[in-house]
Amino acid sequence: MFEQNYYMNIRELFLITTLFLTNHVVGQKTVQHNNQIWTGYFNQTRLNKHWGFWAEAQLRTNENFVDNLSQSILRIGGTYYLNNDTKLTAGYAYVNNFSPANGAKISTPEHRPWQQIQWHTKYSNLRLMQWVRLEERYRQRLLNANELDKSFAFNFRARYNFLMQVPLSKKKFQPNTFSFVANDEVQINLGKEIVYNTFDQNRLFLGFSYQTNQSDNLQFGYMNLFQQLAAGNQYKNLHVLRVFYFHNINLMKKK
Repeated sequence: MFEQNYYMNIRELFLITTLFLTNHVVGQKTVQHNNQIWTGYFNQTRLNKHWGFWAEAQLRTNENFVDNLSQSILRIGGTYYLNNDTKLTAGYAYVNNFSPANGAKISTPEHRPWQQIQWHTKYSNLRLMQWVRLEERYRQRLLNANELDKSFAFNFRARYNFLMQVPLSKKKFQPNTFSFVANDEVQINLGKEIVYNTFDQNRLFLGFSYQTNQSDNLQFGYMNLFQQLAAGNQYKNLHVLRVFYFHNINLMKKK
């Protein structure tokens, strides 16, 4: 009971923080609405008692669900397992923005080192996953609509992700079962180049998970993304169909 109350308190704290930051910056504003599809493959492989790696690929559409592409992400990292439920990861991500702002006709790259602590909490009828991530974002600037500049914009971004999974059958989390998934992620910008958008975005996901085997699952559902842009009074409100596959491999030798 103490653990459940503890995690609920953490969750409530971040929700209150998000609402405060959002309401604080919202005055007269313009909001862009759009519909997207996000697909992703996430692999976490454990090599031995303490070491493993993270590999990830994502592809996102831009508008009206299927029109054009907005972004692709390739992310890798090395993982150190403190124990079976807690792990530290550090790595690098390459992000390609296919549809940058300001009428650009070329894509813009972003280089993103990242560090993370992730932990899992498992009960018979409930699974929780949380991680805290820090990113260093190097986004290449545009010289004009057809040419990249040699300089980069830079800022830090802190992210907190909370996921709750509840089984929908008596078999609980066994293969070929479904569960309900609620997931929320808060992102905060940091750094001297950040002026008006300390609050970056909030991602709220509601959907389902299908347990394909003992360790892997397919998640699908609806995500609402609310983001404040750099101008401070401009926002994005995205309605996203999200389909992610989580592939977990354990190569430890069984004793």
